[in-house]
Amino acid sequence: MGGVSMAAFLGGSQVLGVVPKALANGDIIGKTIEEELQVPTMSDRLNAMFSHVDAFIALPGGLATLEEIFHISSWAQLHIHHKPIGLLNVNGFYDKLLSFLDQAVEQEFLTSSARKIIISAVTAEQLIDQLQSFIPVIDPCMSRLDWSPKKSRKKLRLDLSLHL
Repeated sequence: MGGVSMAAFLGGSQVLGVVPKALANGDIIGKTIEEELQVPTMSDRLNAMFSHVDAFIALPGGLATLEEIFHISSWAQLHIHHKPIGLLNVNGFYDKLLSFLDQAVEQEFLTSSARKIIISAVTAEQLIDQLQSFIPVIDPCMSRLDWSPKKSRKKLRLDLSLHL
C-alpha cells in the first residue's frame, strides 16, 4: 500500500493512512505518506475508512483484504451505504473470487443485484472509470431496511410461520 499511497500523493491526491496502533507501533507497515490516523482496532480502521472515502478499491492482498472486501460489500448489500467497491484485478488475481461470486448467484446463495456490488477491472484507469459511472443496484428485498436511529425501542414482531 505504500507504493499506492506514494503514487497518489505524487499525483496530487490527499492521502490518509488509517492504521491500527498495533501495526503502527510494530513497524510492520512502514511510514505513512502525508496524514496518518491511528485507531485502536481493525474494526475501527474499517469504520474510519468508511467515513472518509467516496469509493473502495481493493488491490491483491491477503485475508485482511478479503475480510474488508466482504465486510464493506455486505454493508452495501444491506443498504448501509451506496459507495462503489472495486477490485483491481492485477494479473487475474481475483478471477477465482469473481467466479465464486458468480457461482453463488447461480446456486441462489447470492442475488444478482448483490453480485453487482463488486466491480472489477484489470487496469487502474478502467477501474476508476467504472467507479465514477457506478449506479447502485437496489435489491427490492433489502430496500425496505431502515438504518436510521429510532427514538423508541418498540419490540419488533417477527413472522416465523412456514408457508408451503
